[in-house]
Amino acid sequence: MTPSSPSETPAGLTAKAGSVALRVTGLAKAFGPTVALRSCSAEFRAGEVHAIIGENGSGKSTLVKILTGVHRPDAGSVELADTAGRLVAAPALRSPAAAISAGIMAVFQEVLVVDSRSVLDNAWLGADTTFGAPLPDPERRRRARAAFAELLPGGIDLDAPAGALPLSQRQACAIVRVLLREPRVLILDEATSALDVATRDRLFVAIGRRRTGGMCMLFISHRMDEIGEIADRVTVLRSGESVGTLTRAEATPDKLVQLMTGTDHLAGGKSAHQRLERPASADGVLEVRDLRLRPGAAPVSFTLSAGEVVGLAGLEGHGQDEFLRALWQGHQNGQVLRVTGPVQTPIRSARHAAALGIGYVPRDRRAESLFAPLSVQENFGVVTSRADRRAGLLSHAALRGRLAAYRESLGIRMGKPTDLITTLSGGNQQKVVIARWLAREPRILLLNDPTRGIDLGAKRDIYMLLDKLAADGVAVVMLSTEVDEHVELMDRVLVFREGTVGAVVERDGLSRAALVSAFFGQEGSR
Repeated sequence: MTPSSPSETPAGLTAKAGSVALRVTGLAKAFGPTVALRSCSAEFRAGEVHAIIGENGSGKSTLVKILTGVHRPDAGSVELADTAGRLVAAPALRSPAAAISAGIMAVFQEVLVVDSRSVLDNAWLGADTTFGAPLPDPERRRRARAAFAELLPGGIDLDAPAGALPLSQRQACAIVRVLLREPRVLILDEATSALDVATRDRLFVAIGRRRTGGMCMLFISHRMDEIGEIADRVTVLRSGESVGTLTRAEATPDKLVQLMTGTDHLAGGKSAHQRLERPASADGVLEVRDLRLRPGAAPVSFTLSAGEVVGLAGLEGHGQDEFLRALWQGHQNGQVLRVTGPVQTPIRSARHAAALGIGYVPRDRRAESLFAPLSVQENFGVVTSRADRRAGLLSHAALRGRLAAYRESLGIRMGKPTDLITTLSGGNQQKVVIARWLAREPRILLLNDPTRGIDLGAKRDIYMLLDKLAADGVAVVMLSTEVDEHVELMDRVLVFREGTVGAVVERDGLSRAALVSAFFGQEGSR
């Protein structure tokens, strides 16, 4: 039963802390010629947060899908502790429903809610049968409020449609859906990447309570700070194999990078990326005049120059997302102008922006970028199909040829171009989406948190790409939720606060302290 108040330890979680709750031995899985998992072995204990880390394509997603009944392994075994604490073979994980019955549940990076259904319905989606007969509505509401209170102490309208919520609160719905079931094994697969910082921190507190109650938790994240804060142990996967399990004290960033990549450092030195210096340009390519994002907020004016990389930062929900979308779609309360020499053209829509040489990579890949039923090459070519027409007919050979060039330059790890886009890891899906827009040869590229939930190696590739684009005169505006990205990459950062630009931090003043101070409106942040 879900606790009636956030301070309670969840009932029913009686596994002895420190005992092995789940063991995998020699797991392997291939999809045709592509080997996704070669040999994965690890033990996961009750009352422990066990992080799993590795570059995209290392096998993390495949491991999770085996544990949650989506895939069956080609080799190896899964053992799950019974009610007496004895490890027994778990051959019955043959479907997601079977895994749920065994007490294994996951929250994924992709935000899985039914937009048209209420928050309450989403929280209980498929869960009523866990308690036998469906619960009366007052009890459903009581339990849902208690679970949401752990993540959103300010409350949430249980009758509101989930699709009307911001991204972080939609993800909270998915997390509450799992917490209401009180699984024996909880898997968080990049689930924090969609949360704002405050909700993430409250989730970590909730995880701590369940750790005390004996729940076993597998935690997948590409953020080193999260792993350092919450993980008791860390298992590293590389090329489909488990290559080491470390305690919290042993799991230093340098050691983890070494295990993930097989090298001492990701890109040499202390930093994952050595930023190239960029020559200043006086050529404006985009101008914003008196843009008012919200009633009562100060208007924003802004000029973007060719070859400039500008960051958008701030606490979640303070206007940076609306600003980026305004650059892409235009806005009724202000002017967004594409500047080409003396010509200034107001942007009227996303289609109009694309015609003016602007590209946009959305934040939510699953909802806004990917066409799940289509192949990798079809997802790549969806906005440039005219380039592949020969005598009026689509040439698949031409499409494959164009994709091959970006596959090489961006380091996209994939099987056949005709494989479904969903067979790729998150980082490689993101590279395909970026390649889609690069194929249009934009002069302005708008990126909405493009490295969310992708591994360090894929981040490095994207950072190097941004340097090259800037050197070629492409202007980039990039919203990022990672402070370190701003410090490493940007020429300047617009910090949003209460629906407007609260501070502009120039390159020579960029630091973690300066940005975080600006988030909270501290003096000296400009």
